[in-house]
Amino acid sequence: MVYMSALEILDIYISFFEKRGHKRIENSSLVPKDDPTTLFTSSGMQALIKYLLGGPHPQGKRLVNVQNCFRAADIDDIGDNRHTTFFRMLGNWSLGDYFKNEQIPWFWEFLTNELKLDPKRLYVSVFEGYKNIARDEESTAIWSELLRSVNIEPKSRIFYCGVNDNWWSRSGTPDEMPEGEPGGPDSEVYFDLRPSEGNIKGNLDENVKSGRLLEIGNSVFMTYKKSKDLFVELPQKNVDFGGGLERLLAAVEEKEDIFQTSLFSPIISSIEQSSGKKYKENQNEMRIVCDHFRSASFIIADGVLPYNKQQGYVLRRLIRRGFDALEGLGTHEADKIFRSIVDSHKDTDPRLIEQFENIKLTIEQEGQSYKKARESAIKFIEKETGTKVGDELKGYTKISPEAAFKSLASYGLSPTQIKSLGFTFNEQELADLIKEHQQKSRGSQKNKF
Repeated sequence: MVYMSALEILDIYISFFEKRGHKRIENSSLVPKDDPTTLFTSSGMQALIKYLLGGPHPQGKRLVNVQNCFRAADIDDIGDNRHTTFFRMLGNWSLGDYFKNEQIPWFWEFLTNELKLDPKRLYVSVFEGYKNIARDEESTAIWSELLRSVNIEPKSRIFYCGVNDNWWSRSGTPDEMPEGEPGGPDSEVYFDLRPSEGNIKGNLDENVKSGRLLEIGNSVFMTYKKSKDLFVELPQKNVDFGGGLERLLAAVEEKEDIFQTSLFSPIISSIEQSSGKKYKENQNEMRIVCDHFRSASFIIADGVLPYNKQQGYVLRRLIRRGFDALEGLGTHEADKIFRSIVDSHKDTDPRLIEQFENIKLTIEQEGQSYKKARESAIKFIEKETGTKVGDELKGYTKISPEAAFKSLASYGLSPTQIKSLGFTFNEQELADLIKEHQQKSRGSQKNKF
């Protein structure tokens, strides 16, 4: 195993593409300034839409950067060995310049020559085709040649996948894209975290969900625009690459769990010290605490405060869910955790050091606000049900969906948090109430997620 820090991976990546004529562009704020359709920057291409559609970029046709990203949709996935809500995205783009013949071999070279990853542990996926878009035989041919060059049989390493796995746009699958939205097929690269188990068996999805294959990079060939039910070609062929730093670090360090890499392990250690418990027996809770407080730190550093709307609501949910997990570990002590988050990122994100006191104060104040909200919610529910709630009744006190909804709307408790306090309710009826409320209050915020 070759030791390589997160900062070294970032520097090697930027240098690799600068040597190939790319200009480095700035890291955009987590809160988009000119995009009212989304709450957070969730990918490097988000600020480049008009250039992918054909507009000239002031720095040219070859671009590279490292972008801070946050994906609220991944909140409920936190707890496994690979997902994080906040991540650093390595990105390179061709705006109508090079295409598959350059991008695929370059990424292969970056992985195998620069990061020294064993090619025998790499697997790839390509697009199987959809409606008027053909199967991506060109990418298959390029990958096949690269694999044969290191004596690997391509058929054992290449998966064909549909729109759910190998199509990328801001809106999701082709059917979910609005008219005028750009998108395209992609080719993903996966790293085998458990090669000792022998040959890969089954389909790609099974091996990803089992935690064996870890996606470490995705080359999107963004060449189409949605036009009613079909797709038309863009005026230029684009490459939009994204690779997660945290996952690349896991591959370099040969860790089956990204929370055990050099970037995360100091944070996990601080959670162990604060709780007096071991990570091995409490992985789910400790991963949630680590991820949510880390994400909250970066969001706060970009000027967001906990609130009941938009970005502030997401931040509030992160902090409260983090405190729920911390309480599940038997502690409320988080000071060491905040410090370890800042220390772990001082090389890649020194501004967290400058923002430390603000980050700490904001999270602690929200923790106190959450404590009061829970106490108020419990008093409200006790009044509604006429029942005194104690720990011995946890999981057995049934409340109406209306009471659960008011706890959510008035006190900011999510359904999961309400259940963690010892209450049960009809979840479908609560979901219907939430949906009805969202439809009434959507107004000008339509499609803003």
